[in-house]
Amino acid sequence: MQVQSYLFFNGRCEEAIEFYKKTLGAKVEMMMRFSENPDIQSGNANPGCMPVDPNKIMHSCVRIGDTAVMASDGMTQGNPEFKGFSLTLNARDEAEAKRLFGAL
Repeated sequence: MQVQSYLFFNGRCEEAIEFYKKTLGAKVEMMMRFSENPDIQSGNANPGCMPVDPNKIMHSCVRIGDTAVMASDGMTQGNPEFKGFSLTLNARDEAEAKRLFGAL
């Protein structure tokens, strides 16, 4: 069994992905915007399941090292509260740890 993290960025997911690409070498494995949802394209989507901006990210998966991290903009409602969780990076050596810490 594998447990994966799924992060919600309340409208700033693409910004977060770009940051992780630049600082951690993250690779985007998959990204689907709300406008690309097959239910929306076929007219079968619930209108309440769509944020104001259809270009926001509905689902994405980025790979950071050996780990897949799922991410989304969510419904982009309200102010995000980033508490109650933490993610850990395991560096190969002290030099890499300093580089990652400085970048983050």
